[in-house]
Amino acid sequence: MFKLSYDEITARITEKTGISREEIDSKVDQKVQQLSGLVSREGAAHILANEFGIRLFEQLSGRLQIKNVISGMGNVEILGKVVNIYGTKTFNSNGREGKVASMVVADETGQIRVVLWNEQADNADKLKTGDIIKIKGGYARSKNNGNEIHTNDKSRVTINPEGETINLPTSVQPARKKLSELQGNESSVEVLATIVQAFEPRYFEVCKCGKRAKPSDNGATCDFHGTVKPEYSYVMNAFIDDGTDSLRAVFFREQAQKLLGKTHEDMLSYKDQPELFETARNDLLGANVKITGRATRNEMFDRIEFIAQQLTLNPDPNEEIARLEQEMKELRTEKSL
Repeated sequence: MFKLSYDEITARITEKTGISREEIDSKVDQKVQQLSGLVSREGAAHILANEFGIRLFEQLSGRLQIKNVISGMGNVEILGKVVNIYGTKTFNSNGREGKVASMVVADETGQIRVVLWNEQADNADKLKTGDIIKIKGGYARSKNNGNEIHTNDKSRVTINPEGETINLPTSVQPARKKLSELQGNESSVEVLATIVQAFEPRYFEVCKCGKRAKPSDNGATCDFHGTVKPEYSYVMNAFIDDGTDSLRAVFFREQAQKLLGKTHEDMLSYKDQPELFETARNDLLGANVKITGRATRNEMFDRIEFIAQQLTLNPDPNEEIARLEQEMKELRTEKSL
């Protein structure tokens, strides 16, 4: 079943109509009241989109732009340029060994994580940043408040297909924004802020393939690999502040390691000895951090949160000065036109 989040629906309404997020929220709330609370905010947003004549599911077959990939789609075809590669992992499930690799690819409309399973994972060793990759027969699912494309045995992966090119806009180099400018529907944005509070990591069971595992009488169960001996992954929250606003930032496994400068084994040690985390927390407070990720609105708490995808701790001040000088130069050029 295809599913769009409230943020995705409102982002598409804004894209098609130019109406602000605040006005859309107001119209949605009015719609919920008119229908006596019989529909959710997502349902009301669907109705609003229909009233504006906006088709939320514009293309369900053939090659898709990344922005149009929706959780639940099967037989997905995309073409993207590799912007990050995260390597290959092996796992053993019920006596069967397997491999999984992941990467981030981008086209002119956005970025998405691609997960390659088993024989498809071998392609990751042949790829480098900047290569073009075509996926046919993938399927889309949602994870960590974002969409991903996964392959299976019937999928086809082609590296640098003949005659295919992608010219990424400069916006794929994430736009720098102030925290106060975030609306909660940005898919790729960069912020520069200071860590003002950090919280202990939260731990959860995962399969060796990296997918969430559900506790069971025999250990844990993975949707893909059945009963498995679980490992642990983790997520860490911190409050960041840039002088214009403050908000909660979320750091999953690799990003939590980078944030604290710790290994996976170090992170797991905090699970059984949480008192060890106090030193790491105190060392982190006041640190500057440059984060690339996506902003999403947590509907339960009605707040914007920032999901980290890449980060640099204590970025080079000379690079930041050069960036500001370039922005000032571009601004003066615009004013002179």
